[in-house]
Amino acid sequence: MQYRTLGRTGIKVSPYALGAMMFGAGGNPDHDDSVRIIHTALDAGINFVDTADAYSHGESEEIVGRALKGRRDTIVLATRLHLPMGDDPNQRGSSRRWIMAEVDNSLRRLQTDHIDLYQVHRPDPDTDIEETLSALSDLIHAGKVRAIGSSAMPASDIVEAQWVAERRGLERFRTEQPTYSILNRGIETEVLPVAQRYGMGTLVWSPLAKGMLTGRVRRGQPTDLRRATVFTSFGDERRLDAVEQLVPLAEQAGLPMTHLAMAFAIAHPGVTSALIGPRTKEHLDDLLASLDVTLTDDILDRIDEIVPPGTDVGLPDQSAYVPPALQHLNLRRRPVSERAAA
Repeated sequence: MQYRTLGRTGIKVSPYALGAMMFGAGGNPDHDDSVRIIHTALDAGINFVDTADAYSHGESEEIVGRALKGRRDTIVLATRLHLPMGDDPNQRGSSRRWIMAEVDNSLRRLQTDHIDLYQVHRPDPDTDIEETLSALSDLIHAGKVRAIGSSAMPASDIVEAQWVAERRGLERFRTEQPTYSILNRGIETEVLPVAQRYGMGTLVWSPLAKGMLTGRVRRGQPTDLRRATVFTSFGDERRLDAVEQLVPLAEQAGLPMTHLAMAFAIAHPGVTSALIGPRTKEHLDDLLASLDVTLTDDILDRIDEIVPPGTDVGLPDQSAYVPPALQHLNLRRRPVSERAAA
């Protein structure tokens, strides 16, 4: 295993990080089986485990905590907060009030006294970034957290957070966690360069484009993945067109589609680790087999021809962050009276 440095933190992590979203009721409800999968990943040399409080409403953290007993000191443990954890409107977001309460909940579920990387799951337009960074800084000073990170932040928000941290003497985000795959290359334009400029580590999620790059999604062929409502982009003809061009490229390279996709995700110099989120041991075994795959320049050039650098194919990922300016009509349309007057 060739370990990489997580930004400028000095922390060494594996190029694959084990994502725990599928452990618990939202994926694999068998706790014993989930623990075995985690142990298999650790035995293979993966030392980076990423979960979140919202995954199966805390169940994923509980499974991870159980699996890491006796191994905690050798593992870089990451978790996140922000998504709703109850009906109470204050049991979500990135306010100081919620951060201070939820970190203790995560520590309890994870059965540990510290979190190596505590991340804000999504930007929070309702909370001043100084408020968030101030609370996270206090957690570092208290020894509950070692480093902090963001997730799905636009490049402009990353820059603002870095500036606020510098001007206010606060701890700064050391990592960013964006979506990245052959089909979703938009972060190559600004997010990855900005992260590199500030010495941030980058942990990318959905390198298989939520299943579209598994080889199981083809035009005119049924797939069990299509039954999942989260995979609405499977009907996007532009993404299917790209997949149909990538399949023969993988075959020519003598690689399964999953191996082509994973090797691509960790080939960018701005990417520290790519998240794998297996639900079964078979899924994990397949992904682990791609660890030693290195793509040639010829293959990467062909991928660039199919999906140009810095572009996203088809519909945007609906689970990614959508800025308020795109969500709310009143932020992108003048009132009718003003339009008429003009």
